[in-house]
Amino acid sequence: MDINANLAKAQGDIELCRKVLQFSDIFRRVVEKAKQPGFTPAEWAPLEELVAIDEFKRVGAFLEEMNWREYTGFVTQFAKSSGWEGSFRRIHERAGVVHLELTERCTTGDRVDVVNSVSVYEFNSAGKIRHLDIYLQRKLEPAA
Repeated sequence: MDINANLAKAQGDIELCRKVLQFSDIFRRVVEKAKQPGFTPAEWAPLEELVAIDEFKRVGAFLEEMNWREYTGFVTQFAKSSGWEGSFRRIHERAGVVHLELTERCTTGDRVDVVNSVSVYEFNSAGKIRHLDIYLQRKLEPAA
């Protein structure tokens, strides 16, 4: 993900958009690293510079809620067994909230799932991510 090229397309507060794109880039790198022996949730530490750890709440596509510790445990399990890549579509900010649209590809074994996603990042007054909402679109697969 080319952060600078994508920032050129950003609308609103460029600094908050930059933080969201950094979050996505770090996420991608850690997912790649997760296949190595000895990987632990501590590998997500670079994200903590961008996150309000004590306030953080992630709400997923099925309305499941997670705090930071639960989220890093969840993405650790995902990362150990899957590949992830996100293609930039759009990003914009308004009033401390950044909307990032991606086309995401998650690979598990030979299976590749492609989804359009909107991730909504809410920032606190210190400029840290305090809330993350995930929305997904995916084509239905025909019944076998």
